[in-house]
Amino acid sequence: MSADFILPRGGTSKRVAVRLSGKGLQTVRRKHPWIFENSIEKLSAEAEPGDIAVVYDNRKIVAAGLVDPYSSIRVRLLTFGASKEVVGPGLFRLLAKQSAERRNGLFGPETNAFRLINGESDGFPGLVADKYADVLVMKVYTAAFIPHLGDVADALFEVYPCLKRLSLRFSREVSAMSAGLRRNLEDGMLFSGNPAWNGQVVFLENGLKFEADVRCGQKTGFFLDQRENRAKAGKLAAGVHSVLNVFSYSGGFSLYAAKNGARMVTDIDFNKHAIEASAHNFTLNGEIANIAKCRHRGIADDAFHAMNELEKAGERFGIVIVDPPSFAKSLSERAQAMKSYSRLAVAAVRLLSKNGILVFASCSSRIGADELFDEVHRAAADAGRPLKEFDRRAEAPDHPALFKESHYLKCLYAHI
Repeated sequence: MSADFILPRGGTSKRVAVRLSGKGLQTVRRKHPWIFENSIEKLSAEAEPGDIAVVYDNRKIVAAGLVDPYSSIRVRLLTFGASKEVVGPGLFRLLAKQSAERRNGLFGPETNAFRLINGESDGFPGLVADKYADVLVMKVYTAAFIPHLGDVADALFEVYPCLKRLSLRFSREVSAMSAGLRRNLEDGMLFSGNPAWNGQVVFLENGLKFEADVRCGQKTGFFLDQRENRAKAGKLAAGVHSVLNVFSYSGGFSLYAAKNGARMVTDIDFNKHAIEASAHNFTLNGEIANIAKCRHRGIADDAFHAMNELEKAGERFGIVIVDPPSFAKSLSERAQAMKSYSRLAVAAVRLLSKNGILVFASCSSRIGADELFDEVHRAAADAGRPLKEFDRRAEAPDHPALFKESHYLKCLYAHI
């Protein structure tokens, strides 16, 4: 890794003992990576973000992790039992290598963007890392990792020597912390040795070119977790006259549909910059004959309003793809989210032509797949357009979900 990339290294060099309630110890024995504040019986009041927490059961070490005194998840666990690896650079290198081994053979040369670290499921609770061509993007969801960011980045640059540049992204909660807690780091900071680099990077996904904004774009710049669903929807679009992509962002599903022979693709997204990004991605792939021939239309509008206007205009589509943002970011939002999903399902099936296909996805971890898709089926049937489901998918292979709370993505495929 370049010496120009000045990031915190070495942690805080402080270790704190943690003693848990009986319920907390049961959680540790199940190897769950989160220790909540209410399960802790003893933790130094002077513990700081990034301190190494050593969890004891009487005098026996049962786990170790990193402290975040500003989160209800007070300790994020990285090792269980009396591990020989101390939390620090050596452990980060080991975990990065293990994560790379999990992804061996998943992608060929036509895909150079994928998830390297999927948080808790790869042993880094509260941190994700993605690769876009030669760019590493690390997104941080907890202050616990800030004193260790340089060591984590070093581990990933060592495992993936093709990486040359870095973008640092923070969650809203971390961005809102004081500059001191963030070590004066900010969301969207770029490290490349080239002051002219603005965070734009072109990458390949199954041979298609996309441009991501790793400085300001959603998530880490692109929705890498929908790669396999984009490919499947694209194959279904072969020979289809028209495809509608609702909440289209930068046109991922649309490009796959066009590449596979859809003659017309319509994007709907409230953000006009997303519509512009989709048009730009179509231009990037103009050498592909099917994409060059495809009529591409972008509508910058509220999804519900735009879908209603299309229906009133008599437009119908062979495939309607609905991939909204998370409507339920907390338990209190679940009821309203279900109503919104129901409305979307009704609007979508009304726009489908005879024997059309609905692709309906959600990234909300607060609502399970069965609950969501039961509602989609009910709403479609009530609209007089019952669905015949033929496939259902979850997380992508580079986004392993190894414990309950890490499951979030679900996607339904159905004919009417």
